[in-house]
Amino acid sequence: MKGLFVTFEGGEGAGKSSILREVGRELRDQGYAVLETREPGGIRIAEEIRKVILNPAHTEMDARTEALLYAAARRQHLIEKVLPALERGEVVLCDRFIDSSLAYQGAARGLGMEEVYDINKFAIDDHMPDLTLLFDIEPEQGLSRIEANEGREQNRLDLEHIAFHKTVRDAYHKLAEAHKQRIKVIDAGKSFEEVRNSVQRVLDRFLTSS
Repeated sequence: MKGLFVTFEGGEGAGKSSILREVGRELRDQGYAVLETREPGGIRIAEEIRKVILNPAHTEMDARTEALLYAAARRQHLIEKVLPALERGEVVLCDRFIDSSLAYQGAARGLGMEEVYDINKFAIDDHMPDLTLLFDIEPEQGLSRIEANEGREQNRLDLEHIAFHKTVRDAYHKLAEAHKQRIKVIDAGKSFEEVRNSVQRVLDRFLTSS
């Protein structure tokens, strides 16, 4: 049986990474073989690219360079880690995928969502997620969570102006509207338990119908 590819998307501080780990544990308890991974990263080469992209010192990075680096990391991660796991029949839970590039580089960086999609279409070779969970949160709330979480990785995107993060959120809403079958919106402004339960309900319906 072919595996299932589930991606977790959302703005900074939405809590998707914490929920992903919780969901992974619950799915394993249900008997599923699960792979948890992230973008950019997940494998050696992509983790090295991640260091370059998210380094707070690299403020001079050109927007197109950023988009190309994300696509390069995505390609290597996909062929080296994600696709083999799907072939083994596993449920792949991935923290960010192509929608992040469309929202962040396409919309917020002003490169154009279609243009960034074309770059990534070459990288992913039509391998799209089966389900995307979009963790929706007001940017102000998400950024305040980051400030309060001393253990969270601080990255270059956290330093952007609030208008940047609002553009990201608007772009995610447009993507969700355009891909209602794939993208399911989760209210990430609620408590951890409420968000986790919402995600579990969506996943249960998805896994039952798959």
